[in-house]
Amino acid sequence: MEARRLGRQGLEVSAIGLGCMGMSQSYGVPDDAESVATIDRALELGVTFFDTAEVYGPFTNETLVGRALEGRRDRVVLATKFGWEIGSSGRGGLDSRPGHIREAVEGSLRRLRTDRIDLLYQHRVDPEVPIEDVAGAVQELMKQGKVLHWGLSEMGLTTLRRANAALPVTAVQSEYSMLWRGPEREVIPTCEELGIGFVPWSPLGVQFLTGWIDANTRFAPGDIRGGESRFSPENLPHNLQLVALVKRWAERKRATPAQIALAWLMAQKPWIVPIPGTTVMAHMAENTGAADVRFTPSEVAELNAAVRAIEVRGQRLPDAVLAFSGVEAPPKRQ
Repeated sequence: MEARRLGRQGLEVSAIGLGCMGMSQSYGVPDDAESVATIDRALELGVTFFDTAEVYGPFTNETLVGRALEGRRDRVVLATKFGWEIGSSGRGGLDSRPGHIREAVEGSLRRLRTDRIDLLYQHRVDPEVPIEDVAGAVQELMKQGKVLHWGLSEMGLTTLRRANAALPVTAVQSEYSMLWRGPEREVIPTCEELGIGFVPWSPLGVQFLTGWIDANTRFAPGDIRGGESRFSPENLPHNLQLVALVKRWAERKRATPAQIALAWLMAQKPWIVPIPGTTVMAHMAENTGAADVRFTPSEVAELNAAVRAIEVRGQRLPDAVLAFSGVEAPPKRQ
């Protein structure tokens, strides 16, 4: 698989990564054996970029990824995240105090069975901690060789600029797909200006763009999609126009709908690296095939126009999750 570069600090990753969250939470009961086999096969297919976080599980996803990749560490780029106070009850509030960052990284290193984290994200901005303090803590970890690059997820633009000024940011992670194109307004242009890579999570619109979801779909208890108004009975029939568009292009390009959705993202910028998540090996193999789908400039323009013409109805995430997105860090303490 071809490589892409994130940021100006030289981090090279496979053009498509693997998001590992669903192997531990959010989409039903996972099968660890299938997840490990999926990671093995991803490596065989050229995937080098694996994304996890301490809060996934919590903790169990890093443990799974670390076990699956043990002995092959030098072949991969590991990304994980800090930023939550995780108690015995699971995910708690935000916590990006420098001392807590150091503790979180030590825990991640143990669970991932490694001596360094290639890309460390602040998972969500802590409204109590200036981003300069966060950057300072990460910089100390870099000096120790425990962290090689850093990034932010779902931050506000002012925070991103301040973070990059304090310590050059390698990548930003945010939801981005044909189903949610919000980053196109300001985040992606800012990344281009500052030389920061962009890593879309949920690049398949939580499987919507694969064609798996239709007007009759009902989500199982615990499935986060059940709380998204994009998939409500009122909005879903309208939004299925987007799926119909992707299917038409899949026929045209002799690809699958998932491959079209991922190739579309990669066609937007050469420094965009999607990280589709799956617990099914066949789906992962299908996703990696998107790296072989090519659009001409005229096809990109045509598809972009068609996507823009469909106004997606409904909110992209449940209220409890959206509350942590786009938060700005407080001013630096004097």
